[in-house]
Amino acid sequence: MISPVSSLPLDRQLRQEILFARERVYRFGEPTPLERFVLPQQEIEVWVKREDRCAVNSYKWRGACNCMAALSPEEAARGVVTASAGNHAQGVALAAAALGIRTRVHMPRSTPQVKQEAVARHGAGWVEIRLAGDSYDDAVQSARADEKEHDSVYVHAYDDLLVMAGQGTLADEVVLSGQGPFDAAFLQIGGGGMASGVSTWLKLYWPEIELIGVEGEGQASMKAAFAAGAPVNLGSVDLFCDGTAVRKAGTLPCQILRDTLSEIETVSNEEVSHAIRVFWDRLRCLPEPSGALGLAAVLKQAERWRGKRVLTVVSGANIDFLQLGLIAQSQGAASQATRTLRVQIPEHPGTMLRLLDSAFRDLNIVDFQYGKTDQSEAWPIFTLTSADASALAQLPERLNAGGYAWQDLTGAVDVTFRAIPLRDDFLSYPSFLRLDFYERPGALHDFLARYVGQTANLCYFNYRHTGERIGRALIGLDFASAANRDTLLKDIPQRGEGYRLCEPVDAETQRRLTGR
Repeated sequence: MISPVSSLPLDRQLRQEILFARERVYRFGEPTPLERFVLPQQEIEVWVKREDRCAVNSYKWRGACNCMAALSPEEAARGVVTASAGNHAQGVALAAAALGIRTRVHMPRSTPQVKQEAVARHGAGWVEIRLAGDSYDDAVQSARADEKEHDSVYVHAYDDLLVMAGQGTLADEVVLSGQGPFDAAFLQIGGGGMASGVSTWLKLYWPEIELIGVEGEGQASMKAAFAAGAPVNLGSVDLFCDGTAVRKAGTLPCQILRDTLSEIETVSNEEVSHAIRVFWDRLRCLPEPSGALGLAAVLKQAERWRGKRVLTVVSGANIDFLQLGLIAQSQGAASQATRTLRVQIPEHPGTMLRLLDSAFRDLNIVDFQYGKTDQSEAWPIFTLTSADASALAQLPERLNAGGYAWQDLTGAVDVTFRAIPLRDDFLSYPSFLRLDFYERPGALHDFLARYVGQTANLCYFNYRHTGERIGRALIGLDFASAANRDTLLKDIPQRGEGYRLCEPVDAETQRRLTGR
C-alpha cells in the first residue's frame, strides 16, 4: 500500500488521516473500554485502554481495516498480500472478509497456533495463510516476492501512514472518554505504528503529557534507530514478546516518534511477566507479553510516577495457552519477591532440618532442586519467598551466621531448565516417592522431621510451587540398609500431617533416575 502523497509535514498528514480513519474503522469494530485501577503502594492511578476487548483481541484491526478500506476498486481487485507475526494478520483477515478482498498472509512458521487459527477464522475463506521462514523478516521477504509476482497490494504492518492513522483512533477514543488529561502515557513499540499514531493524537490534545515508548530489552529496534539516526537491523531479536519482535523499526514511525516521545524505556522479560500478573490480579485481564510492556515500564518507574495518573494500552491478548505455564512459573510473575540460593550442607541425616529451622525460618520454599553428587557435602538449590520483605533481605546474614557457604543463583540457566544431576554410584539403598505437600508453612519440615529424621539421607528433591493448594514433589531417600528402607516404606501412612498420597515410584522410573 502506498500512503497518500501530500506536501504537508508528516505529522500534519498523520493527524489529518486519523480524522479520516474515524469514518472508516467503525465499520469493522466497536470502541474498546478504558478501565482504571490503582497501584496502592505508590498511589499511581493507572488507566488501561483495553484493546484486547475487540473482535481480533488486538488493536491491529484499526490500522489494517483503515488501510484496506481506503483501497480503490482497482487495487482491491488486484488482491492484498501482507506479512505478520499474528495480530496484524487478524486485522487484515477481518477487513478481507468484510470487503471481499482476496488476501494472502505470510507468517513465520513459529507463529503461535492460536494466531494462525484466528486468522483463518476471521478471514472466512477470503484469506490464504502461507508459512514462510522462522522470523517476521523471513515472512516479509516471502510476502514481498509474492507482491511482485502477482502485482498485489502490500499492506504493511506498521510502516504506512494509513495503518498508523488507524491505530491512532484508539487515542481518539481516550480523548473523547473525558477521563484525561494524563500525566504520562506508556506506549509499547514493535515497528512503531501504534505508538506514532497514538502519541501524535495525545500530544495534540494534551501538549504537557509525557509520552514514553516501551520496548523489550532484546528487541529495542526503535531505541537503536534513535541512536543510529535511522532504522537499523538488530543482530538478533528476543521472541518472548512476539507481538513486538521487530528487527528493524519503521521509517515513518521513527520520524514521528523522534518528535513525540520523551524517552524510550526498555524492560526485561521478568518485568513483563510481573506486569501480566498485576493485570490479572487487578482487572482479571490476561494480555500477551507484548500487551503488558507498557505496564511493565510503569512498574519499573513507579517511584517517579507516585501520585500521578498514567495511561497504558493492553495492545493484545492473543497468547498461546502453552505460554501461560512459562509465564506463571517465572520469577517475574511471583506475587512476592523471590531469591534463589545454592546452600552447602553436610551430607548426613538431619542437616536439612537444621537449615530449615535456622536460616529458612519464616520463609516459604517455592522451588527445591537437589541431586546427590558428593559423598560428604550437598548443594541443594532453593527458591524462597516471604510476605515479609525484610526476612528475605536478612537471608544472607542468617546463612553467614550459621556458617553456611552459599551462592546466589537467581536467574541461573541450569535452575531455569531444572537440570538436576544425580550420582547413582553414591547411593546405597535408595527409594523414590511421589508426594503431594499441602501448600502451607512447615509442611515439608514436618514430613522430614517425622518420617526421615535420622534414618535416611535426602538424595533427590524436585519440587516447585504451581499455585495449587498442594505442591507436587518427587523425592529420593537413601538408606544405610535395605531393612531401614523397607521399614519406612511399610510404616509410612498414605496420608499424614502436611502431605497426602505418598507412594513409591515404580521400578522402571527408579531405574531411569539412578541407572540401576
